[in-house]
Amino acid sequence: MITNSVLEQLHKSLKGEVLYDDLHKTLYATDASVYRKIPFAVAFPKDENDIKVLIDFANKNSITLIPRTAGTSLAGQCVGDGIVVDVSKHFTNILEFDEQYKTITLQPGIVRDSLNVFLKPFGLFFGPNTSTSNRCMIGGMVGNNSSGSTSIKYGVTRDKVLKIDAILSDGSTATFEEISSDEFIEKSKEKTLEGAIYKSIYTELTSESTQEEIKHEFPKETIHRRCTGYAIDEFLKSDLFGGSEPTINVAKLLTGSEGTLAFSTAITLQLDDIPPKESIMVCSHFKSINESLKATLIAMNHTLYNCELMDKTILDCTKNNRELAKNRFFLQGDPEAVLMLEVSANTISEAEVLADKLIKDLEKNNFGYHHPKVYGNDISKVHYLRKAGLGALGNMVGDMKAVACIEDTAVALEDLPNYIEEFTKIMAKYQQNAVYYAHAGAGELHLRPILNLKKSEDVVLFRKITTETAQLVKKYQGSFSGEHGDGIVRAEFIPMMIGENNYQLLRRIKKAFDPNNIFNKGKITDAFPMDKSLRYEIDRVEPQIDTIQDFSDSEGIIKLAEKCNGSGDCRKPVEAGGTMCPSYRATKNEKETTRARANTLREVLTNNSAANKFDSKELKEVLDLCLSCKACASECPSNVDIATMKAEFLYQYQETNGYSFRSKLFANNAKLNKLGSLTPTLANLVLNTTLAKSAMGVSTKRSVPKLAKQTLNKWYKKKAFGKTEIKQSQKSIYLFNDEFTNFYDVEIGKDAVFLLEKLGYKVNIINHEESARSYISKGFLKEAKIVCDKNIAIFKDKISDKTPLVGIEPSAILTFRDEYLRLADDKTSAEKIAQYTFTFEEFLAKEIENGNVDKTLFTSEKKTLKIHGHCHQKALSSTNASFQILNLPENYTVTILNTGCCGMAGSFGYEKEHYKVSMKVGEDTLFPKLRNCSSDTEIAAAGTSCRHQIYDGTKRLAKHPITLLKEALI
Repeated sequence: MITNSVLEQLHKSLKGEVLYDDLHKTLYATDASVYRKIPFAVAFPKDENDIKVLIDFANKNSITLIPRTAGTSLAGQCVGDGIVVDVSKHFTNILEFDEQYKTITLQPGIVRDSLNVFLKPFGLFFGPNTSTSNRCMIGGMVGNNSSGSTSIKYGVTRDKVLKIDAILSDGSTATFEEISSDEFIEKSKEKTLEGAIYKSIYTELTSESTQEEIKHEFPKETIHRRCTGYAIDEFLKSDLFGGSEPTINVAKLLTGSEGTLAFSTAITLQLDDIPPKESIMVCSHFKSINESLKATLIAMNHTLYNCELMDKTILDCTKNNRELAKNRFFLQGDPEAVLMLEVSANTISEAEVLADKLIKDLEKNNFGYHHPKVYGNDISKVHYLRKAGLGALGNMVGDMKAVACIEDTAVALEDLPNYIEEFTKIMAKYQQNAVYYAHAGAGELHLRPILNLKKSEDVVLFRKITTETAQLVKKYQGSFSGEHGDGIVRAEFIPMMIGENNYQLLRRIKKAFDPNNIFNKGKITDAFPMDKSLRYEIDRVEPQIDTIQDFSDSEGIIKLAEKCNGSGDCRKPVEAGGTMCPSYRATKNEKETTRARANTLREVLTNNSAANKFDSKELKEVLDLCLSCKACASECPSNVDIATMKAEFLYQYQETNGYSFRSKLFANNAKLNKLGSLTPTLANLVLNTTLAKSAMGVSTKRSVPKLAKQTLNKWYKKKAFGKTEIKQSQKSIYLFNDEFTNFYDVEIGKDAVFLLEKLGYKVNIINHEESARSYISKGFLKEAKIVCDKNIAIFKDKISDKTPLVGIEPSAILTFRDEYLRLADDKTSAEKIAQYTFTFEEFLAKEIENGNVDKTLFTSEKKTLKIHGHCHQKALSSTNASFQILNLPENYTVTILNTGCCGMAGSFGYEKEHYKVSMKVGEDTLFPKLRNCSSDTEIAAAGTSCRHQIYDGTKRLAKHPITLLKEALI
């Protein structure tokens, strides 16, 4: 029996770690599939010797090792009840790069897109391009034989693998690479496990009847997306086994083997030249799926770099995602399907010729009703829309979800229309409207039925639909696993797909490599049942969770957490852009991902037996480093808003366990500042002493923001209105005097009033409550609700399209558009106010668009400005508005920096235990980019926390865009 003490001894024997606490076992119980198996432990090896120790342990204890990188597998490859071995944290190095021969050797934990960032200066790239390319890792791509949207031009991962260095099941090492037939025979004579492997392959495949069986039963040779079972058909190309090639490479067998044969530690890849620099994407619109598939046959007569399909279901899922909605610009009407057809050439004029020929050919054959051409950076937006389709499916509200089970079928291109027609009949029989998307040009569509796997009747359908689809694929001699692998969901069907004799051959190959079955048991051979070990307990009684916030838009907080399908977008690295997830980027720990937090919320709220289901140390731990940046609310395709759920957790947890002194201080910041503002000099002196910081639990390395000598409210009341010249009262606005501007950033508030009045607006500041931002961030939701309801009552009869509410601090004003809608009793008024609530930048940008701002009021001097966007601004608004208003001065050169979270996040960065992570987040993108700016470059940052963090991290003084514009007035 493997006890915790045994696992602790294993942990001590590694340079890396072995974790076996309930939290980590929960986090690694799922991947991006529908399966859930609680592992014994999770290991994080630091080097090859650690892996050998784990292999030895597995052999001695009859336990399986489940290799894992990003955990984005859709078929359950990373799910198992042994030890999950996560190499994504430490096996991340490039070992060798040969520019001349266009090869690279690397460890399995390198992200595919990060690899291509490294290769770009050399004019090279790794071709296979999955929808998860900004976080999936090379080890996983090799394990699954991934391909993606570029396979019609650049092939699949197996085509690119030249060599694999691996550790075998007995702890010995082996290098699998291309060798001659003679060398293969010599290796088969060696008295080692490697020799036994070569002997087994040789013995099994020399039989002509075996060769004929493989040819007869395996998918058609023209189908290049083929991951069903082990790629033994690859060996038939060798002159040893009836082919003509004088060489053979066992690395091709390991590719697509899902970690069941050996443990790969280094992979050598063949690279390609970067595609021609000029591309045009033709986004053809169709009135039916069948029409689009017939059009594919015409389109593929042209030289295409991409031929991808999106159906109406996918497109509809993107409507309600803030980020994805921006990428729908090319759509006209309501198409049932869109084909993304990309042509490339060395010049744009050559690309135009290719695109026009393609469109003409489609129109000649009466295919499609609209064929817009997309250029430049907009092409990547369309690609992102398609890639995000997988995650966006998780946006379906409720328990009915698009389920991955038959989503990986591939048939010969000429068979695709007929295959889909028959498939649609199967779906109709089961009253299913399936989802169709992905790689039409490669004969593969990601087809998904909509099922509720919490219900036994739909689990029965899950098996029936999968079985009938497998039979249909076999009819067309297709591949049941095109690129996503067999995993748990399809491994059961391998005997049907390749024949029983070939399946038994696979079992013998597995036995030769792994006699004790220590590598990823239950995958490919001797498979786990496809309808067991599901993520949710079948026919369970759904837990009823009472919350103070309104989660009815997701049918409750549990179902909001369940929107996370494990796609792992929250693991994308810094170079991928965006903000999500800053704590993961700083630590590289799965525990700090949005996915981990959603999984833990789901597990705890479903299974916790405590009276208060939020009373959980695991939840407290997993949410501790969440900065509440809200990036997940927009960048996660499923809109899994962890910040909102964290606020609910903090409230519920603290109601049972009490509110700490420090939390009370931060939450009641506005009330305390009101007292401090009576004697601001004394308050500032005291609060910035080491003793005071220590008493408050604030890092002594931080400078506490200083209270202004006069609040903005007091200044406004004393202001002589008649002395300010107003050109013309174009509009009257209400300026929300948030608690940060009122007590700290008074000069920015003054600048806002001056600037607006100079531009001809009447500015009203009335008595209102604070924004409640501090209450919300610390989980004081009762207090936040009171503030919210008071503010709604104050503004409900004042705010309209004629008199909008405008705010200075993004995190404060945007509560009206976000949290207030969940907290307010008067939801009708809250929604009305939200409709006419704007950040200062949004308001002014809109006025510029309407021609209401006189640009001649601003300087013609030259100046360079760089914008860092506040996280809430990026998630709930846009930094484009800042860009627009800062371009009012005609000679200002303005750039939006591609920076993520600054790391301060309100009180988070001040708290002593979070200081290091806070600064690490800043160092990920923001600080280095600011240090690279010249001293005369002005830094624009709308967030008060951002400006403080920028100063603490770089000693650069950042200014609010309001101040920069006010200074630009003539």
